[in-house]
Amino acid sequence: MSSNYQRGYIPITTQSATTKPSVAQQLTIKPSLLRLMTMWGGLGRLSKLGNGVLLGAISLSASASTLISSSDYLDYELPKTVQDNCSEHQNCPEIEVKYLKTNHHWINDITNKRINNLVVNSKPSESSPITVKNSGNSKVIKAAIDEFVASQFSDLPDDSVFVYSLMVTPDYLGHVDSFELFEVNSYVFTGGAHGMPYSEYLIFDPSTKKQVRLEDMLQKGKKSDFEALAYDAYKTWVKTVDQDVSSYEKNWPFISNDNVTLTDKGIDIRYQHYSIGPYAYGMPILSIPYDKLRRIIKPHFSPK
Repeated sequence: MSSNYQRGYIPITTQSATTKPSVAQQLTIKPSLLRLMTMWGGLGRLSKLGNGVLLGAISLSASASTLISSSDYLDYELPKTVQDNCSEHQNCPEIEVKYLKTNHHWINDITNKRINNLVVNSKPSESSPITVKNSGNSKVIKAAIDEFVASQFSDLPDDSVFVYSLMVTPDYLGHVDSFELFEVNSYVFTGGAHGMPYSEYLIFDPSTKKQVRLEDMLQKGKKSDFEALAYDAYKTWVKTVDQDVSSYEKNWPFISNDNVTLTDKGIDIRYQHYSIGPYAYGMPILSIPYDKLRRIIKPHFSPK
């Protein structure tokens, strides 16, 4: 994943804070996890692994904002029956679920509900990654993970080299004016050629203590105008992967998408794998500059 500087976000200062795991907690990093590290941007992104969860980092906003963002981790232990099975073959499932922990409880509540949604829907499909309504009940969350890890041993041979992996983590992207920007990322691996990443933007307005969605940003009656700009951005992006836009569009047509965030340059639209391109093209981002959005989005969403 690109850095905040490359993606146009207001830079933030990041400090890492880790806690040393006990000897009993330390695990060997498996080849399958190394594949995830490569896909998620290297070893620096995943730090040290302990007892199936990773140790966290603290991000401090460099602005005058009072937001302080850190992370907390789900205390989860594999069921004994799973441990007995996988320890013998050294193919234990890998679980990392990270929750947002800021000094703004309302931001935590909204973000962590989305995280729980992804945990409960731990086997997302290409077209519909979230199908079950969120539940914050800890027993429901644990049951969903138990079902996920147990399915490895019903779906795959006991001596399979593949291990199921479930990772969900929130990231603080920074801020544009007073709006605080986050992203929730997940990665599910259940064998095969590759896993399934998923990424969702979250925008928060501290003045109203509410999440901001695309529909809140658009002026009345301007949705079609915004989609026209998104389609233009889509064609611009297609030219980076294929010389023939019309031919590409027949196989991977443009679709509207409200997974958006603010940057210092404009609005970014994030697409999931397989939405407007093959898996190898990743999760495309379409960018629309503010100078094209002046009469389409409400004025206070353009940086001052």
